[in-house]
Amino acid sequence: MSIRLENVSYSYGEKEAIKNVSFDIKDGEFIAIIGHIGSGKSTIIQLLNGLKMPTKGSVYFDGEKTTKKDYKKGKLIENVSIVFQYPEQQLFEKTVIKDVCYGLVNKDFLEEERLEKAKKALGIVKIDERDYYSSPFELSGGQKRRVAIAGILAMDLDTIVLDEPTAGLDPVGKNDILSILKDLNQNRNKTIVLVSHDMNDVCEYADRVIAINQGEIVFDDTPEEVFKNKKELESMGIKLPEANMLLRNLKDRGFLVDTSLTKTEETVEEIFNCLTVRGSLNE
Repeated sequence: MSIRLENVSYSYGEKEAIKNVSFDIKDGEFIAIIGHIGSGKSTIIQLLNGLKMPTKGSVYFDGEKTTKKDYKKGKLIENVSIVFQYPEQQLFEKTVIKDVCYGLVNKDFLEEERLEKAKKALGIVKIDERDYYSSPFELSGGQKRRVAIAGILAMDLDTIVLDEPTAGLDPVGKNDILSILKDLNQNRNKTIVLVSHDMNDVCEYADRVIAINQGEIVFDDTPEEVFKNKKELESMGIKLPEANMLLRNLKDRGFLVDTSLTKTEETVEEIFNCLTVRGSLNE
């Protein structure tokens, strides 16, 4: 299933939040959308599943124009879901299993089928079976976040859009969420669209980065290519990932390192090779 924005603009009254934005999301991609606060990121993701309709331009889902009057939005909503920041605030059922089942209530499933799908989803996000019949409000922050994501997974949607899904979590909880998203993308063929302010996470997990500034797309490429543009990104209020900054600092000190790398593991290997094989420019 693919999504395409074609020359899309959206205005809040007289203020234009995004301007003439065009890009495609292909099946199975892991995309990160980055930008400073107020750049238009949240507006863009709400256009992806029809929560907002463009002021100008068109949105296509699986080749069909979603902005035409007779388009049935249910098809879009059943395939594209948005997990908003702090989704655990939307938990409300008495037990974890009931909360995950909630989105399936109006579907043509027997109760046993709903329970089976819910348990499968909870297994994917690594919630212990002992917690299935506990109140979701008794769980830790990270567990609540994973239960909220399980509610989306139970509906077996093709595309999952997440707005700052690790906000407020400790390093362990953060890693749990990101590892789940990686598994969903690589092993379960889910399309992931991640909005994040943490460039380390963006580079470790995303295959493609879309950088937004003042409502316009400035870059749309691999993390390695996007983060080559240090000056432009910093002028947009976007910091480079720590691994890339380390390599740049080493190069400034005379070491022969590849400053296009952005992932931690690649950076460690590059520094090891530099110190043991290549040396520095000053030798």
